[in-house]
Amino acid sequence: MSAEPTAGGPDSKGTIRVVQLYPRDMNIYGDWGNALVLRQRLTWHGYTPELLEYNVGDEFPEGVDIILGGGGQDSGQLVIQDDLQSRAGVLTDLAEDGAPMLVICGLYQLFGRFFKTRTGPVIPGIGILDVETHGTDERLIGNVKVTTDEFGEVLGYENHSGQTTLGSGVRPLGTVAKGTGNNSNDGHEGARYRNVVASYLHGSLLPKNPAIADFLIRTAAERKYGTFVPGTPDDRYSVLAREHAARRPR
Repeated sequence: MSAEPTAGGPDSKGTIRVVQLYPRDMNIYGDWGNALVLRQRLTWHGYTPELLEYNVGDEFPEGVDIILGGGGQDSGQLVIQDDLQSRAGVLTDLAEDGAPMLVICGLYQLFGRFFKTRTGPVIPGIGILDVETHGTDERLIGNVKVTTDEFGEVLGYENHSGQTTLGSGVRPLGTVAKGTGNNSNDGHEGARYRNVVASYLHGSLLPKNPAIADFLIRTAAERKYGTFVPGTPDDRYSVLAREHAARRPR
Protein backbone atom coordinates (compact mmCIF):
# COMPACT_ATOMS: atom_id res chain seq x y z
CA MET A 1 0.00 0.00 0.00
CA SER A 2 1.38 3.36 -0.99
CA ALA A 3 1.14 6.66 0.79
CA GLU A 4 1.20 9.99 -0.95
CA PRO A 5 4.60 11.70 -0.80
CA THR A 6 4.84 14.62 1.56
CA ALA A 7 4.85 17.79 -0.48
CA GLY A 8 8.43 18.80 -1.09
CA GLY A 9 8.05 21.95 -3.10
CA PRO A 10 10.46 23.30 -5.71
CA ASP A 11 13.39 23.27 -3.28
CA SER A 12 13.12 19.55 -2.49
CA LYS A 13 16.40 17.69 -2.93
CA GLY A 14 14.47 14.67 -4.25
CA THR A 15 12.14 11.90 -3.15
CA ILE A 16 13.22 9.06 -0.85
CA ARG A 17 10.98 5.96 -0.80
CA VAL A 18 10.77 4.20 2.56
CA VAL A 19 9.20 0.73 2.61
CA GLN A 20 8.00 -0.85 5.85
CA LEU A 21 7.90 -4.65 5.58
CA TYR A 22 4.82 -6.43 6.90
CA PRO A 23 3.48 -3.78 9.31
CA ARG A 24 0.20 -5.72 9.50
CA ASP A 25 1.93 -8.69 11.17
CA MET A 26 5.32 -7.35 12.30
CA ASN A 27 4.68 -4.10 14.15
CA ILE A 28 4.97 -4.87 17.83
CA TYR A 29 5.98 -2.17 20.34
CA GLY A 30 5.33 0.57 17.79
CA ASP A 31 8.05 -0.27 15.27
CA TRP A 32 6.05 1.67 12.65
CA GLY A 33 7.25 4.71 14.57
CA ASN A 34 10.63 4.26 12.90
CA ALA A 35 9.02 5.12 9.57
CA LEU A 36 7.38 8.21 11.05
CA VAL A 37 10.75 9.42 12.34
CA LEU A 38 12.32 8.96 8.91
CA ARG A 39 9.46 10.87 7.29
CA GLN A 40 10.00 13.87 9.56
CA ARG A 41 13.80 13.82 9.41
CA LEU A 42 13.78 13.47 5.63
CA THR A 43 11.65 16.62 5.50
CA TRP A 44 14.05 18.44 7.82
CA HIS A 45 16.95 17.40 5.61
CA GLY A 46 15.17 18.81 2.56
CA TYR A 47 13.91 15.61 0.91
CA THR A 48 10.40 14.54 0.00
CA PRO A 49 9.55 11.33 1.90
CA GLU A 50 7.29 8.67 0.45
CA LEU A 51 6.18 5.98 2.91
CA LEU A 52 4.95 2.63 1.62
CA GLU A 53 3.73 -0.51 3.34
CA TYR A 54 4.45 -3.98 2.04
CA ASN A 55 2.27 -6.80 3.38
CA VAL A 56 1.77 -10.43 2.44
CA GLY A 57 0.54 -10.71 -1.14
CA ASP A 58 1.30 -7.12 -2.16
CA GLU A 59 3.24 -6.21 -5.26
CA PHE A 60 6.75 -5.29 -4.16
CA PRO A 61 7.47 -1.59 -4.76
CA GLU A 62 10.02 -0.43 -7.30
CA GLY A 63 12.64 2.22 -6.65
CA VAL A 64 13.07 1.37 -2.97
CA ASP A 65 15.53 3.61 -1.11
CA ILE A 66 15.17 2.48 2.55
CA ILE A 67 13.81 -0.78 3.97
CA LEU A 68 12.36 -1.00 7.49
CA GLY A 69 11.23 -4.16 9.27
CA GLY A 70 9.73 -4.60 12.71
CA GLY A 71 9.17 -7.26 15.31
CA GLY A 72 6.32 -9.65 15.91
CA GLN A 73 5.19 -12.74 17.72
CA ASP A 74 6.22 -16.19 16.48
CA SER A 75 2.73 -16.40 14.97
CA GLY A 76 3.41 -13.31 12.89
CA GLN A 77 6.65 -14.79 11.62
CA LEU A 78 4.78 -17.92 10.55
CA VAL A 79 2.26 -15.78 8.65
CA ILE A 80 4.91 -13.95 6.63
CA GLN A 81 7.51 -16.69 6.15
CA ASP A 82 6.41 -17.92 2.71
CA ASP A 83 5.92 -14.43 1.32
CA LEU A 84 9.28 -13.33 2.72
CA GLN A 85 10.97 -16.28 1.03
CA SER A 86 9.36 -15.22 -2.26
CA ARG A 87 10.97 -11.77 -1.82
CA ALA A 88 14.38 -13.08 -0.72
CA GLY A 89 15.95 -12.36 -4.10
CA VAL A 90 14.91 -8.73 -4.37
CA LEU A 91 15.78 -8.00 -0.74
CA THR A 92 19.17 -9.68 -1.06
CA ASP A 93 19.91 -7.73 -4.24
CA LEU A 94 19.01 -4.48 -2.49
CA ALA A 95 21.21 -5.30 0.50
CA GLU A 96 24.17 -6.28 -1.67
CA ASP A 97 23.72 -3.10 -3.70
CA GLY A 98 24.06 -1.02 -0.55
CA ALA A 99 20.46 -0.07 0.18
CA PRO A 100 20.12 1.01 3.83
CA MET A 101 17.92 -1.22 5.96
CA LEU A 102 16.81 -1.32 9.58
CA VAL A 103 15.37 -4.63 10.78
CA ILE A 104 14.14 -5.10 14.34
CA CYS A 105 13.64 -8.24 16.44
CA GLY A 106 11.49 -10.69 14.43
CA LEU A 107 12.65 -9.49 11.04
CA TYR A 108 16.22 -9.33 12.34
CA GLN A 109 15.85 -13.05 13.04
CA LEU A 110 14.30 -13.82 9.63
CA PHE A 111 16.95 -11.84 7.76
CA GLY A 112 19.32 -14.46 9.17
CA ARG A 113 19.68 -18.12 8.31
CA PHE A 114 16.87 -19.50 10.45
CA PHE A 115 14.86 -19.16 13.65
CA LYS A 116 14.41 -22.44 15.51
CA THR A 117 11.41 -21.89 17.76
CA ARG A 118 11.31 -22.98 21.37
CA THR A 119 8.87 -25.78 20.54
CA GLY A 120 11.00 -27.15 17.71
CA PRO A 121 9.76 -25.95 14.30
CA VAL A 122 12.34 -24.09 12.23
CA ILE A 123 11.33 -20.94 10.36
CA PRO A 124 13.80 -20.43 7.50
CA GLY A 125 15.34 -17.02 7.06
CA ILE A 126 16.47 -15.35 3.85
CA GLY A 127 20.17 -15.40 4.71
CA ILE A 128 21.09 -11.76 4.20
CA LEU A 129 22.65 -11.81 7.66
CA ASP A 130 25.07 -14.49 8.84
CA VAL A 131 23.17 -15.13 12.08
CA GLU A 132 21.06 -17.90 13.56
CA THR A 133 18.43 -17.75 16.29
CA HIS A 134 17.22 -20.36 18.76
CA GLY A 135 14.11 -19.97 20.87
CA THR A 136 14.57 -20.53 24.59
CA ASP A 137 12.61 -20.57 27.84
CA GLU A 138 14.52 -17.49 29.00
CA ARG A 139 12.93 -14.14 28.22
CA LEU A 140 15.30 -11.21 27.76
CA ILE A 141 13.30 -8.14 28.68
CA GLY A 142 14.04 -4.61 29.82
CA ASN A 143 15.78 -1.37 28.96
CA VAL A 144 19.06 -1.59 27.08
CA LYS A 145 22.06 0.67 26.60
CA VAL A 146 24.56 -0.22 23.87
CA THR A 147 27.98 1.26 23.17
CA THR A 148 28.69 1.51 19.44
CA ASP A 149 31.56 2.87 17.36
CA GLU A 150 29.25 4.21 14.62
CA PHE A 151 26.30 5.71 16.44
CA GLY A 152 27.52 6.48 19.93
CA GLU A 153 25.30 5.27 22.75
CA VAL A 154 22.21 3.47 21.47
CA LEU A 155 19.16 3.21 23.74
CA GLY A 156 16.13 0.97 23.49
CA TYR A 157 13.99 -1.78 24.96
CA GLU A 158 14.24 -5.52 24.37
CA ASN A 159 11.64 -8.26 24.83
CA HIS A 160 12.55 -11.57 23.19
CA SER A 161 13.07 -15.24 23.97
CA GLY A 162 14.96 -15.98 20.77
CA GLN A 163 18.72 -15.82 21.25
CA THR A 164 20.81 -14.87 18.22
CA THR A 165 24.39 -15.85 17.52
CA LEU A 166 26.49 -13.95 14.98
CA GLY A 167 28.57 -15.69 12.33
CA SER A 168 31.80 -14.46 10.83
CA GLY A 169 30.00 -12.62 8.01
CA VAL A 170 28.60 -9.90 10.27
CA ARG A 171 29.80 -7.73 13.10
CA PRO A 172 27.82 -6.70 16.17
CA LEU A 173 26.05 -3.36 16.26
CA GLY A 174 27.66 -2.76 19.64
CA THR A 175 28.48 -3.93 23.14
CA VAL A 176 25.81 -4.03 25.83
CA ALA A 177 26.39 -1.69 28.77
CA LYS A 178 22.93 -2.33 30.28
CA GLY A 179 20.63 -5.20 29.38
CA THR A 180 21.32 -8.41 27.48
CA GLY A 181 21.20 -7.97 23.69
CA ASN A 182 21.53 -10.79 21.17
CA ASN A 183 21.87 -13.56 23.74
CA SER A 184 22.66 -14.18 27.38
CA ASN A 185 26.31 -15.08 26.74
CA ASP A 186 28.46 -12.77 24.62
CA GLY A 187 27.46 -9.20 25.53
CA HIS A 188 26.73 -8.13 21.95
CA GLU A 189 23.63 -6.43 20.59
CA GLY A 190 22.46 -6.39 16.99
CA ALA A 191 24.31 -6.97 13.76
CA ARG A 192 25.83 -4.92 10.95
CA TYR A 193 26.32 -5.99 7.35
CA ARG A 194 26.93 -3.54 4.49
CA ASN A 195 24.26 -0.88 5.12
CA VAL A 196 21.94 -3.20 7.07
CA VAL A 197 21.40 -2.37 10.74
CA ALA A 198 19.77 -5.16 12.76
CA SER A 199 18.75 -4.90 16.39
CA TYR A 200 16.49 -6.29 19.08
CA LEU A 201 15.70 -2.79 20.32
CA HIS A 202 12.12 -1.61 20.17
CA GLY A 203 10.80 1.53 21.66
CA SER A 204 10.55 2.43 18.72
CA LEU A 205 14.29 2.72 18.12
CA LEU A 206 14.76 5.80 15.93
CA PRO A 207 13.06 8.48 18.06
CA LYS A 208 15.75 7.98 20.71
CA ASN A 209 18.59 7.31 18.27
CA PRO A 210 18.57 9.96 15.52
CA ALA A 211 22.15 9.10 14.55
CA ILE A 212 20.87 5.81 13.11
CA ALA A 213 18.01 7.58 11.34
CA ASP A 214 20.42 10.03 9.75
CA PHE A 215 22.73 7.18 8.70
CA LEU A 216 19.83 5.58 6.81
CA ILE A 217 18.90 8.91 5.19
CA ARG A 218 22.45 9.87 4.28
CA THR A 219 23.17 6.46 2.80
CA ALA A 220 19.94 6.46 0.80
CA ALA A 221 20.57 9.96 -0.57
CA GLU A 222 24.16 9.20 -1.54
CA ARG A 223 23.13 5.94 -3.20
CA LYS A 224 20.34 7.61 -5.18
CA TYR A 225 21.64 11.11 -5.85
CA GLY A 226 25.39 10.80 -5.32
CA THR A 227 25.59 13.32 -2.50
CA PHE A 228 24.00 14.30 0.80
CA VAL A 229 23.89 17.79 2.26
CA PRO A 230 22.27 17.70 5.70
CA GLY A 231 19.51 20.02 6.76
CA THR A 232 18.81 21.28 10.27
CA PRO A 233 16.79 18.69 12.20
CA ASP A 234 15.09 19.70 15.43
CA ASP A 235 16.54 17.28 17.99
CA ARG A 236 14.97 18.77 21.12
CA TYR A 237 12.54 15.92 21.67
CA SER A 238 15.01 13.18 20.81
CA VAL A 239 17.42 14.65 23.37
CA LEU A 240 14.68 14.59 26.01
CA ALA A 241 13.71 11.04 25.04
CA ARG A 242 17.32 9.91 25.33
CA GLU A 243 17.73 11.55 28.71
CA HIS A 244 14.59 9.88 29.98
CA ALA A 245 15.52 6.47 28.55
CA ALA A 246 19.04 6.63 29.99
CA ARG A 247 17.60 7.14 33.50
CA ARG A 248 15.34 4.09 33.35
CA PRO A 249 16.39 1.01 35.34
CA ARG A 250 16.88 -2.27 33.62
